[in-house]
Amino acid sequence: MTIFSRIAAGEIPSYKIAEDDKHYAFLDISPVNEGHTLVIPKKETDYLFDLPPQELAEMTLFAQRVAKAIDKAIPCRRVAVLVLGLEVPHAHIHLVPISGEADIFRREKLKFSENEFENTAAKIRDAMTD
Repeated sequence: MTIFSRIAAGEIPSYKIAEDDKHYAFLDISPVNEGHTLVIPKKETDYLFDLPPQELAEMTLFAQRVAKAIDKAIPCRRVAVLVLGLEVPHAHIHLVPISGEADIFRREKLKFSENEFENTAAKIRDAMTD
C-alpha cells in the first residue's frame, strides 16, 4: 500500500481539499507554491496513463473542480497541471497555482506551519462548488 493510499484511507493525516468515492485531493506537504494540491485516484495504480480511459476522464473532471477552487482561493494567473509521478508509485496530478512559469521550476520547496496549511486547505474547500 502506497503512502497516498494510506492518506486516502485516513491512516496518515493530510490537509484534505476534496474527496469523492473514487478520488482524493490534498495539499502537498512540500509545495512549490501555496495551494499546491495533489489529486489521486483511490484505486492504487502506479502510472496515471495506465488508468482505464473512463477512470482517467473521471479523475480529470475531479481535478478540474479542485483547480477551479484553487484559482478562486489562491491569488494566481493560472493553475498549472503537472504529471510527474516518480517519487510515489501511485498515479497523481499536481495542481499548482502560478503567476509565471518560473514558479513551477523553483528548486526550493516552501515551508508552511500546520496552521498555514489548515488555513490554505480551508480557503480552497470553501471555494469548492458542485
